[in-house]
Amino acid sequence: MTGFGCGLGAGYAGMQGYIASMGVPGGLLPLVIVLELGGGIALLLGFQTRLVALLLAGFCIVTGLIFHTGADQMQQIMLMKYFTMAGGLLAFTLFGAGRLSLDGESRA
Repeated sequence: MTGFGCGLGAGYAGMQGYIASMGVPGGLLPLVIVLELGGGIALLLGFQTRLVALLLAGFCIVTGLIFHTGADQMQQIMLMKYFTMAGGLLAFTLFGAGRLSLDGESRA
């Protein structure tokens, strides 16, 4: 879900440099990695689904607004992609993970 354009394929230092060039402290990269990987795994397992989905939705919105507010069409498409992901995550926030999850929620 990384919205930082160059991905980790450019290496950790390259990613840090890129986010720093956008005004975000490069020292936040470890937190981003933990949020994306840990959050994704938590959603997959249905662990603390509502909280994790809310955090990831907020992350998507903030990431989209920081990294994809350019005027060209591709930046606008990327921004809408991040808003769409946030919308899907907000559905998990509202409805939870369901019975077949670690949360084990029932819809009564």
